[in-house]
Amino acid sequence: MSGEMNGSAELERILLDVRGGALDVADAQRRIASLLHSGNADAPAVHAAGGDGRHEDGDVAGALLEQRVADLGFAQLDLDRQQRTGFPEVIFGEGKTVEQITAIFRRLAENADRVLATRVSPDKAEAILAAVPGAIYHETARCVTWFKRPILAVHDGYIAVVCAGTSDLPVAEEAAVTAECMGSHVEKVYDVGVAGIHRLLRRLPVIREANVIVVVAGMEGALASVVGGLVAKPVVAVPTSVGYGASFGGLSALLTMLNSCATGVSVVNIDNGFGAGYFAGLINQNRTKR
Repeated sequence: MSGEMNGSAELERILLDVRGGALDVADAQRRIASLLHSGNADAPAVHAAGGDGRHEDGDVAGALLEQRVADLGFAQLDLDRQQRTGFPEVIFGEGKTVEQITAIFRRLAENADRVLATRVSPDKAEAILAAVPGAIYHETARCVTWFKRPILAVHDGYIAVVCAGTSDLPVAEEAAVTAECMGSHVEKVYDVGVAGIHRLLRRLPVIREANVIVVVAGMEGALASVVGGLVAKPVVAVPTSVGYGASFGGLSALLTMLNSCATGVSVVNIDNGFGAGYFAGLINQNRTKR
């Protein structure tokens, strides 16, 4: 029993060191692998994904086979994702029942210091909040978050989330919540589409001071190119499905962003606020470590 408690405490120390920037991912993986081999890690109701536990040093495939998985029957939870990538597995709520989301959420909360669920409807969120003390529903973002302890903005500087119109807010807020979960401070610059470009120019100093900029736009999606031509920072463009018939559910904005002549613009999938927020969070996180 004492060995299990010591293993859990050591895992928590490793994760805190990674989050605080005192330990990089590669060193953390080595320490965790050593801890698992020692038999001290506490892993109830968890099994290795496969293999016989033996592999040569540097054998990445062998190490991956020993990653912990929680088998819920309807879901195989990747409990070691935070150690590998710096962030726990995220729950995509759309298409899942409230019982499935709640079960996954509670199991992840036992293993991680934070949990994020995206695309959660208000009725599902109500049931999740009742089952998970401390969980918070972000209605506009359609996200549910939970933290073992308060997650402060641990990275220097900030991410600017810029959106063209009020109708784009759900996607923009999903990006903002995701980046905040990763420890980044977010400055929001909303309703600054190109139809009234003076609104954008008024907020340009805030945008330019950001370490990375997320630009969310529907319709023709021109805002990402405009911002990209005004800043010397990476821009993550998010096309949304907002628009009339010929926008083709966001395809027109996607193609505009992919064909941008502004340099430094990368593009994620239609309505993928989570992907943009995560990518921006990684950029900000790694910039802070330098």
